[in-house]
Amino acid sequence: MRYKDKIAVITAAANGIGRATCDIVAREGGIVIAVDNHQERLDAAVDALTKAGGRAHGRLCDAMDQVQVDATVAGIVKEFGRIDVLVNAVGGSTIISRPAAKVDELTLDEWQRLINFNLNGTFLFLHAVVPVMKAQKGGKIVNLASIAGRGLSASSSAAYCTAKGGIIALTRKLSIELGEFNINVNAIAPSLTLTERIRPHWNQRSPEAQSAEIDRTPLKRVAEAADQAKVIGFLASSDADFVTGLTIDVTGGL
Repeated sequence: MRYKDKIAVITAAANGIGRATCDIVAREGGIVIAVDNHQERLDAAVDALTKAGGRAHGRLCDAMDQVQVDATVAGIVKEFGRIDVLVNAVGGSTIISRPAAKVDELTLDEWQRLINFNLNGTFLFLHAVVPVMKAQKGGKIVNLASIAGRGLSASSSAAYCTAKGGIIALTRKLSIELGEFNINVNAIAPSLTLTERIRPHWNQRSPEAQSAEIDRTPLKRVAEAADQAKVIGFLASSDADFVTGLTIDVTGGL
């Protein structure tokens, strides 16, 4: 029970990697505060976690809205008294119609949308939660980067690569800022992962393109959300008490 009675705030919690992380934390004794901007999906996630024997509470919040984020975090602290874990799972490349657009094909609006979506929500939750963790002298933060942030994704735009590279740099910088407060800050860098959002794009690929993706992965398969969540589960737990500033590539060996 790595999370016994720990208060874990998980953003983008209603599906994908965030949802799979909720499963792990709830199963291992944590109190999940599931944050999402879609009420119906959020309610379904909390209901499923509760029916499985976990403790979960939903918070409807737009991670891009500072007023909402600050109010959400303040409400969590008022009700539960602390925040032990923050998982920043908001982000992605498919908010624009051409996720693989070349730099000369991107519009400024598309560039800004991808940068903002992948960095602002993470910043705003960090901005609100870090003072809480400083005051309590401890906490675990896990951010979601991407293998694209290493510049190694042929199917991602320069804007997405830049944003996720920013998450990697931010993670390292915060580990230095926050280490004296016993706050661990780490990240994962997933490869292609078949979440609810990505699977339709995967299904549109030709069988040859799918096979090529699988063949170039040493473990010979494409990641599922649970593959990523398991590594988040490690980084957010006491198992990783002496790990900070690290971004772990979860890529099947790419």
